[in-house]
Amino acid sequence: MKKKVDDLKNAEEPVVTYGVINETLMAAMMGNQHSSPSDFDLIALARKGIPKKSLTALGKQISLTMEEIASILHISDRTLQRYTQDTLVKTEYADRAIALAKLYERGIEVLGTTKAFNSWIRHPNKALNNETPLNLLDTGIGFEMVLQVLGRIEYGVFS
Repeated sequence: MKKKVDDLKNAEEPVVTYGVINETLMAAMMGNQHSSPSDFDLIALARKGIPKKSLTALGKQISLTMEEIASILHISDRTLQRYTQDTLVKTEYADRAIALAKLYERGIEVLGTTKAFNSWIRHPNKALNNETPLNLLDTGIGFEMVLQVLGRIEYGVFS
Protein backbone atom coordinates (compact mmCIF):
# COMPACT_ATOMS: atom_id res chain seq x y z
CA MET A 1 0.00 0.00 0.00
CA LYS A 2 2.82 2.39 0.87
CA LYS A 3 4.30 1.74 -2.56
CA LYS A 4 1.20 3.09 -4.33
CA VAL A 5 1.25 6.29 -2.29
CA ASP A 6 4.93 6.83 -3.14
CA ASP A 7 4.15 6.31 -6.82
CA LEU A 8 1.46 8.98 -6.63
CA LYS A 9 3.93 11.47 -5.19
CA ASN A 10 6.02 11.08 -8.33
CA ALA A 11 3.09 11.63 -10.67
CA GLU A 12 3.49 14.51 -13.06
CA GLU A 13 1.09 16.47 -15.17
CA PRO A 14 0.76 15.03 -18.67
CA VAL A 15 2.45 17.02 -21.38
CA VAL A 16 0.40 17.51 -24.50
CA THR A 17 2.46 17.59 -27.65
CA TYR A 18 1.50 17.89 -31.26
CA GLY A 19 4.67 16.44 -32.63
CA VAL A 20 8.24 17.39 -31.99
CA ILE A 21 9.02 20.83 -33.30
CA ASN A 22 11.33 20.62 -36.29
CA GLU A 23 14.67 21.38 -34.69
CA THR A 24 16.08 23.25 -37.68
CA LEU A 25 13.02 25.51 -38.01
CA MET A 26 12.96 26.37 -34.34
CA ALA A 27 16.75 26.69 -34.20
CA ALA A 28 16.46 29.33 -36.92
CA MET A 29 13.84 31.18 -34.90
CA MET A 30 15.77 30.96 -31.63
CA GLY A 31 19.11 31.96 -33.11
CA ASN A 32 20.36 28.37 -32.74
CA GLN A 33 20.27 28.69 -28.92
CA HIS A 34 17.82 25.85 -28.28
CA SER A 35 17.31 22.65 -30.20
CA SER A 36 13.95 21.78 -28.65
CA PRO A 37 12.31 24.82 -27.07
CA SER A 38 9.44 24.54 -24.61
CA ASP A 39 6.28 26.58 -24.98
CA PHE A 40 7.64 28.91 -22.31
CA ASP A 41 10.82 29.41 -24.35
CA LEU A 42 8.63 30.37 -27.32
CA ILE A 43 6.59 32.79 -25.21
CA ALA A 44 9.79 34.43 -23.96
CA LEU A 45 11.06 34.63 -27.53
CA ALA A 46 7.85 36.24 -28.78
CA ARG A 47 7.90 38.78 -25.95
CA LYS A 48 11.53 39.67 -26.55
CA GLY A 49 11.15 39.79 -30.32
CA ILE A 50 13.14 37.94 -32.92
CA PRO A 51 15.92 39.35 -35.07
CA LYS A 52 15.23 39.85 -38.76
CA LYS A 53 18.01 37.38 -39.55
CA SER A 54 15.89 34.67 -37.91
CA LEU A 55 12.99 35.53 -40.24
CA THR A 56 15.37 35.41 -43.19
CA ALA A 57 16.66 31.99 -42.11
CA LEU A 58 13.12 30.72 -41.57
CA GLY A 59 12.07 31.98 -45.01
CA LYS A 60 14.95 30.13 -46.66
CA GLN A 61 14.18 26.91 -44.82
CA ILE A 62 10.49 26.94 -45.71
CA SER A 63 10.86 28.45 -49.21
CA LEU A 64 8.86 31.63 -48.58
CA THR A 65 9.90 35.01 -49.91
CA MET A 66 10.29 37.93 -47.54
CA GLU A 67 7.25 39.48 -49.26
CA GLU A 68 5.17 36.41 -48.37
CA ILE A 69 6.46 36.43 -44.81
CA ALA A 70 5.72 40.17 -44.50
CA SER A 71 2.15 39.56 -45.67
CA ILE A 72 1.64 36.77 -43.13
CA LEU A 73 3.12 38.88 -40.32
CA HIS A 74 1.06 41.97 -41.23
CA ILE A 75 4.11 44.15 -41.69
CA SER A 76 4.84 46.10 -44.84
CA ASP A 77 7.47 44.60 -47.07
CA ARG A 78 9.26 47.95 -47.20
CA THR A 79 9.42 48.22 -43.40
CA LEU A 80 10.82 44.71 -43.17
CA GLN A 81 13.43 45.57 -45.82
CA ARG A 82 14.57 48.58 -43.79
CA TYR A 83 15.29 46.48 -40.71
CA THR A 84 18.92 45.50 -40.22
CA GLN A 85 19.59 41.80 -39.74
CA ASP A 86 19.92 42.33 -35.97
CA THR A 87 16.80 44.48 -35.55
CA LEU A 88 14.29 42.78 -33.25
CA VAL A 89 10.87 42.30 -34.80
CA LYS A 90 8.05 43.35 -32.43
CA THR A 91 6.14 40.87 -30.29
CA GLU A 92 3.02 40.70 -32.47
CA TYR A 93 5.11 39.87 -35.54
CA ALA A 94 7.36 37.48 -33.64
CA ASP A 95 4.31 35.60 -32.35
CA ARG A 96 2.99 35.11 -35.88
CA ALA A 97 6.44 34.04 -37.11
CA ILE A 98 6.58 31.38 -34.40
CA ALA A 99 3.07 30.22 -35.35
CA LEU A 100 4.24 30.00 -38.97
CA ALA A 101 7.24 27.87 -38.00
CA LYS A 102 5.00 25.59 -35.93
CA LEU A 103 2.51 25.29 -38.82
CA TYR A 104 5.31 24.26 -41.17
CA GLU A 105 6.54 21.75 -38.62
CA ARG A 106 3.06 20.24 -38.47
CA GLY A 107 2.70 20.24 -42.24
CA ILE A 108 6.03 18.50 -42.72
CA GLU A 109 5.06 15.96 -40.06
CA VAL A 110 1.76 15.18 -41.83
CA LEU A 111 2.91 15.31 -45.45
CA GLY A 112 6.38 13.87 -44.97
CA THR A 113 8.71 16.44 -46.53
CA THR A 114 9.17 20.18 -46.79
CA LYS A 115 8.82 19.88 -50.57
CA ALA A 116 5.47 18.09 -50.29
CA PHE A 117 4.15 20.64 -47.79
CA ASN A 118 5.34 23.59 -49.89
CA SER A 119 3.53 22.14 -52.88
CA TRP A 120 0.36 21.50 -50.87
CA ILE A 121 0.28 24.95 -49.27
CA ARG A 122 0.46 26.68 -52.68
CA HIS A 123 -2.36 24.77 -54.38
CA PRO A 124 -6.11 25.47 -54.04
CA ASN A 125 -7.84 23.16 -51.60
CA LYS A 126 -11.53 22.22 -51.83
CA ALA A 127 -11.81 21.98 -48.04
CA LEU A 128 -10.68 25.62 -47.88
CA ASN A 129 -13.24 26.93 -50.39
CA ASN A 130 -10.70 26.49 -53.22
CA GLU A 131 -8.30 28.94 -51.57
CA THR A 132 -4.62 28.13 -51.30
CA PRO A 133 -3.69 27.48 -47.67
CA LEU A 134 -0.92 30.09 -47.99
CA ASN A 135 -3.48 32.80 -48.78
CA LEU A 136 -5.32 32.11 -45.52
CA LEU A 137 -2.30 32.60 -43.26
CA ASP A 138 -2.87 36.33 -42.89
CA THR A 139 -5.47 35.64 -40.18
CA GLY A 140 -5.52 33.56 -37.01
CA ILE A 141 -8.68 31.82 -38.20
CA GLY A 142 -6.88 30.96 -41.43
CA PHE A 143 -4.05 29.35 -39.46
CA GLU A 144 -6.62 27.30 -37.52
CA MET A 145 -8.39 26.21 -40.71
CA VAL A 146 -5.14 25.07 -42.31
CA LEU A 147 -4.22 23.12 -39.16
CA GLN A 148 -7.68 21.49 -39.17
CA VAL A 149 -7.25 20.36 -42.77
CA LEU A 150 -3.82 18.94 -41.93
CA GLY A 151 -5.42 17.01 -39.08
CA ARG A 152 -8.04 15.65 -41.44
CA ILE A 153 -5.36 14.57 -43.90
CA GLU A 154 -3.43 12.87 -41.12
CA TYR A 155 -6.49 10.79 -40.21
CA GLY A 156 -7.43 9.99 -43.80
CA VAL A 157 -10.51 12.22 -44.01
CA PHE A 158 -11.07 13.56 -47.52
CA SER A 159 -9.68 17.08 -47.61
